[in-house]
Amino acid sequence: MMFSRRQLLRHSACGFGAIAATGLLGQASKAAIPGDSLTTGGRIEGLAGLHHPAKAKRVIFLFMQGGVSQVDSFDPKPILDKRDGEMIAFDDAREFANTRKLGGTHRVMKSPWAFKQYGQSGRYVSELFPHIANHVDRLQFIHSMHTEGVAHGPSTLFLHCGSLNTVRPSMGSWTIYGLGSENENLPGFISIAPSIGNGGFRNYGSAFLPARFQGTPLGKASQGDLRIDNIDGLGKNELSQDQRWQLQRQLQQLQFDRLTKQTPGHELVFPATDELESLIASYELAARMQSSSPDVFDLSGESEETRKLYGIDRKETEVYGKRCLLARRLCEAGVRFIQVNYGDDSANPAWDQHSNLPKHKDHAASVDQPVAGLLTDLMQRGLLEDTLVWFGSEFGRQPYAEKNGTGRDHNPGGFTVWLAGGGVKSGEAYGLTDEFGQFAIQNKVHMHDLHATILHLLGIDHERLIYRYAGRDFRLTDVYGKVVHQIIA
Repeated sequence: MMFSRRQLLRHSACGFGAIAATGLLGQASKAAIPGDSLTTGGRIEGLAGLHHPAKAKRVIFLFMQGGVSQVDSFDPKPILDKRDGEMIAFDDAREFANTRKLGGTHRVMKSPWAFKQYGQSGRYVSELFPHIANHVDRLQFIHSMHTEGVAHGPSTLFLHCGSLNTVRPSMGSWTIYGLGSENENLPGFISIAPSIGNGGFRNYGSAFLPARFQGTPLGKASQGDLRIDNIDGLGKNELSQDQRWQLQRQLQQLQFDRLTKQTPGHELVFPATDELESLIASYELAARMQSSSPDVFDLSGESEETRKLYGIDRKETEVYGKRCLLARRLCEAGVRFIQVNYGDDSANPAWDQHSNLPKHKDHAASVDQPVAGLLTDLMQRGLLEDTLVWFGSEFGRQPYAEKNGTGRDHNPGGFTVWLAGGGVKSGEAYGLTDEFGQFAIQNKVHMHDLHATILHLLGIDHERLIYRYAGRDFRLTDVYGKVVHQIIA
């Protein structure tokens, strides 16, 4: 007699309790949960199916929402000082989108902050980031980034999902789809304090991937509390807690049966069953987190020295310092993809200084020490070697004053990100922008290329990380992207 997968699940003697237990036992000998589509077509099947040896086991993405200005942070342009105040014609993709004209005249604006060289590598960093500057010999700068979109919403979606406006899985979801989590008691993908704007939940969503691969949001951009509600469990009466779970499983089974009601000769399957299966899996995960992982989210046990390292003892760095410290703890605990957001829920994201560039100083003061502390802590604990740290925004900013004012407009044509650890070179810079810092001109790196490179460092061939949906094969990099081997150690 032939059984479908759903029939087998439904008629198994112990139901989902047995399936969950089997899953846990199976994960003890594997390091990932393979999805249905991972076992066919030569695609990834957990860690045993890596396409090539991985240099990184996990990613910490330090997302600077709104657009850090490259010419005021890590990509100095002396010509801006020499020609400050001059009216010069600049091609501007954002202006073209509005007027269909290029070559508008704008006032060159020098940086308010001085640059100087740091470390043995002699890399330039502005006075905005004095703590990060002390780590330049561990950083791989990419000065030739360029991307799609000229507004925050599309460009932020493109950064996270590789698409401007269609609903696609986020990079973190693709990562745990391919690799799973290192810890069965924690989500494989966590987004710390995400913004509700500019893509919102889609920036950590799974789209058409099975729902169990979506990211878990922890807190909100506008809040300082990073604890998960009810993580401390249901009480100390183990019998009572077990009884509650048995009842919940029975209710889940009834709902699942209702959604997969059979007619003679065939099985009627509703799309909602995937969401229900994922919901059941999330309850199982929550139960495991309650019993074994609440301490991961509790920062109170950290030493005073560690808290000072991250700047948690100072008001201006406390919020982002806690987020970075939690990222280190999640990293230690085996979370595969951790996003540490710096932003807010307003219409103008944090680093979006159109008319008040000096505000960059306040934001830099909030993140500089926490980011540097994270790098130091990871290195001291031996985690930086196999943890890839990625610092960047959805785009950069223009070298001229917007509307002859005191700020800079969006610039997707040329900007800087940096990477550290996880198999990348250190103390080096790759790519160049033009003399004004507006366009990437040498060794250009598209956002698709950066995605491909990060997946490569994780042991994944981006051209083979595929999911078939609606009759088409999809991947994070669509039909584009090339690995930037030149930045890999």
